[in-house]
Amino acid sequence: MAAVIIVDDPDDERFAQFRMNERGLASRSDKRDDAGAGRFLAEGVLVVGRALDAGCRPIAALVDPDRVPAVADRLDCPVYGGGERVRRIVSGLGMPQSVIALFHRPARPAALDLARRCDRLVVLEAVDNPANVGAIVRNAAGLGWDGILLDHTSADPLARRSLRVAMGTAFALAHARTSSLADDLRRLGDVELYALTPAADAVALEEIDAGRRAAILVGSERAGLSEELVALAIPVRITMAHGVDSLNAAAATAIACWALRPRRDGGRGDERTSTTDRAGIV
Repeated sequence: MAAVIIVDDPDDERFAQFRMNERGLASRSDKRDDAGAGRFLAEGVLVVGRALDAGCRPIAALVDPDRVPAVADRLDCPVYGGGERVRRIVSGLGMPQSVIALFHRPARPAALDLARRCDRLVVLEAVDNPANVGAIVRNAAGLGWDGILLDHTSADPLARRSLRVAMGTAFALAHARTSSLADDLRRLGDVELYALTPAADAVALEEIDAGRRAAILVGSERAGLSEELVALAIPVRITMAHGVDSLNAAAATAIACWALRPRRDGGRGDERTSTTDRAGIV
């Protein structure tokens, strides 16, 4: 059983580290540092356990002292115990988790290194809602995709809300960030790029027969993908019911990841013609 330090005062200075906002946990420069800079906060047994499974290093934790979760025994750091009121105030959650833990942010691959080793890649441009990013991470991981490439304006996959929504799958799905997204994509000569758009003249997603390596490009719900990125890719759309033009970014990504999921045989089927072949991009 982990040695739990009981603290009854929610204003105790030892709890200050759990109350930092996202900028306090990781500055803009920290988030751009591939070597691993700053911290992140994991909430709940599942997310904390998955962070530990991924080799993330804990700094401190806060647990329910009456029902200390088993994962606390794996935490090589100070473990504080606080009642429900203390944990609710400290965490800012109406229903406090039985464990929250502060971790060092892990190193991550460089953008091109990640993209070049992925056969199935989700690319995000200006997706700034952390709940959407968390859901996209969970969708991509669940459907067998290899990685997430984000531009520097997209939300952080290790943000508190992103991690809660993703249920900790961010630790099993590699991600990278870049401030030169279009230039990086231009260097991926053998990756088929598909740009999600509601445009009526885009190719219907069900007509696509993706090859061995493919990436789906997803943009902001407000403005969509930039013209620069759309010009690099084949525009594809999800066939919608009359009067509805689009879906939430996370839902649309889930459909696209399913439609373009890796084939077991690693190649194209015989029954459909590849859009990239028709477009002259192979």
